[in-house]
Amino acid sequence: MFATTPEPPYYAVIFTSTRTDGDAGYAGMAERMAELAAQQPGYLGVESTRGADGLGITVSYWRDADAIAAWKAVAEHRIAQETGKRRWYEHFEVRIAKVERAYSK
Repeated sequence: MFATTPEPPYYAVIFTSTRTDGDAGYAGMAERMAELAAQQPGYLGVESTRGADGLGITVSYWRDADAIAAWKAVAEHRIAQETGKRRWYEHFEVRIAKVERAYSK
């Protein structure tokens, strides 16, 4: 589903990853992080997909850079980040971008 976002400007956190084999608790943690993120001040929405080749892209949208920093510092999210580095991701990239223009059909 497409996230419903306000008129720009706002921010996007783009998380691109390849997973390790197996679940090892990933699905449950991903569901919990989605619930927790949605409760954070400044959260606007998320879009996520994973291709058959294993490449996943999740884009979360935030009101401002302070909201992103606050989300990064949430204790339960920090545990998920560390577990992801050790167990769930072969490789990942995080990019943060300011959305200055948006349009749709």
